Amino acid sequence: MNPDKPLPEGLHPDTLAVRVGIDASPYGENSEALYLTSCFVQPDAATSARRFANEEDGYTYSRTSNPSVTAFERRLAALEGAEAAIGTASGMSAILLMGMGLLKAGDHVVCSRSVFGSTMKLFGSEFAKFGVETTFVSQTDVAEWRAALKPNTKLLFAETPTNPLTEVCDIAALAALAHDAGALLAVDNCFATPVLQKPLALGADVVIHSGTKFLDGQGRVMAGALCASQKLIDEVFAPLIRTTGQVLAPFNAWVVHKGLETLAVRVRAQSANALQIAQWLESHPAVDRVFYPGLPSHPQHALAMAQQGGVGGAVIAFSVKGASPEQQRARAFHVLDSARVCSLATNLGDVKTLICHPASTSHGRLTEAQRQAAGVVQGLIRLAVGLEHPADIQADLARGLDDCDNY
Repeated sequence: MNPDKPLPEGLHPDTLAVRVGIDASPYGENSEALYLTSCFVQPDAATSARRFANEEDGYTYSRTSNPSVTAFERRLAALEGAEAAIGTASGMSAILLMGMGLLKAGDHVVCSRSVFGSTMKLFGSEFAKFGVETTFVSQTDVAEWRAALKPNTKLLFAETPTNPLTEVCDIAALAALAHDAGALLAVDNCFATPVLQKPLALGADVVIHSGTKFLDGQGRVMAGALCASQKLIDEVFAPLIRTTGQVLAPFNAWVVHKGLETLAVRVRAQSANALQIAQWLESHPAVDRVFYPGLPSHPQHALAMAQQGGVGGAVIAFSVKGASPEQQRARAFHVLDSARVCSLATNLGDVKTLICHPASTSHGRLTEAQRQAAGVVQGLIRLAVGLEHPADIQADLARGLDDCDNY
């Protein structure tokens, strides 16, 4: 950015993804500089004192702020339509920061029971140690969310689509419910990204991202972020992260900042590939069910198309047939082990297609009862579709699916 020529108003998201950041240094670099430094030299003691007291803008120490992190935060906030954002060390650290900032002992949370396994553990076990109660409800039943509300409910938390079953919640309906109860709505937007969905525009108060996923796009670094009002960022989250230190490393911030430049191109292409593969999976005799919002068979297909700009996203879950959980697991493992193109890995959002078994990985620390309640059966496989030709991914999956009867 050129401080003498600020960006005009009304730019499209694709332009914001390339142009929003921080001012160039005196050297005039076109690709944003990387500021690998833990501290910053101050011009004099009085200025240093004002900056440490937050009376004057300026960088002091990278646990508080760093130019590379600021560039990422500004670009992500612009894409989400948020007043501000704050970077964190990972997606889970973002959720931890949010909970620590918004909740206290005696508070109550209503959370979808279909969220990521570590999120369930964080709310159900770790926050519980400090007196925060969480009620887990159906992702899709607004009436169940309403029935779970209590006078001390402070937060409603949802992913949409969920990991791994791609269930979609009605963001606007949950926002209205939360606000009527005097609570906030937080939405994990990791799967859809701001390319497909902007929860703040639908009434959400906080948006969570794992920058490790689509925002980076190439599986290189760990990163997370919260997007919210300037007031929440400045008065709640920024002072807390300064104390607790869940900060985003400058190098990781720079990588994800650059990843945002190609986010829209990647997400649209990967989503197109995913739709083609999901349609093929739905016709395969060894597949019991396909979970993908872009398919008419998805229970929340119409809602997903309305919320996500008519695009289903790049993550598919599907279950293989089997007479028992043991056989389903054996067949799922066979499909995984037969893959030669897909990477057996638990990340997602990578340009390389990744495949995993949620029941033994992302949801492996949950009890079997919790997994069943979340719909994570032993035959379930998650496929995070990349940029390979979809025909090659279909052939790779067919290698294992075609002879599932032998397992």
